[in-house]
Amino acid sequence: MWVTQPRTACARSKCHKVSVHCRVERTSEFSIRSAWAEAWSHSAFRIGIYTSAIAAVLLGIGLPIFFGYIGNKPGSLLNDPVLDAVGPVDVTWISFTVLYGMVVLAIGRAVRTPWILLRGLHAYALMMVLRMFAMYTVTLEAPLDIIPLIDPVTSNFYPGKVPFSKDLFFSGHTATIALLFCISTGKPMRSLGFLATIAIGVLVIVQHVHWTVDVLAAPLFVWLAWKGSALTLRLCGKRAV
Repeated sequence: MWVTQPRTACARSKCHKVSVHCRVERTSEFSIRSAWAEAWSHSAFRIGIYTSAIAAVLLGIGLPIFFGYIGNKPGSLLNDPVLDAVGPVDVTWISFTVLYGMVVLAIGRAVRTPWILLRGLHAYALMMVLRMFAMYTVTLEAPLDIIPLIDPVTSNFYPGKVPFSKDLFFSGHTATIALLFCISTGKPMRSLGFLATIAIGVLVIVQHVHWTVDVLAAPLFVWLAWKGSALTLRLCGKRAV
């Protein structure tokens, strides 16, 4: 005959913790679904998503053509005392760890706020347009002792998918992290985004991937793109951004 032993206080405590954890996860999933359902009910949000998709397709088609043009366009070499004083040092994997770690964290949290994520998509598209304009008007040659930073994602848009070093002014990696700072909410995430932006800026300079001016200019253009995204969302029908 089997005798059922009474559960100990420790066992009951563990069961309670598991139950609470499951309820928290279900509540979080429900809140995310409800947030997206509420956002999708607005025509402005749907239009914003559609325009983001169109922009992504156009950029995907246009960037390889544009980079091919910039690769053949003569550029200027700068006198950069900061680069003269440091490096070059290969910090590729440190850079990618910071960059894509921040991408996962920031977007993972932004999923909970669909409107902020949508604004981030619009800002990114505007940032890419500004970057193309900046590279066209201020075409630079790469530092002579550059250690190429071969990005497994963006390299797909370069001519022949080979290392491309003339996408300089302004720094795309620094700008991307600065934009992730913009979509971050809460003091801890914003502090992390701020530190990550500084870290990426320093790392691409240490590796001589960018001139110092490329890094310093990036946050300014991100600010312009972020402000512009408020306008594009209003054009999509969003009343307040």
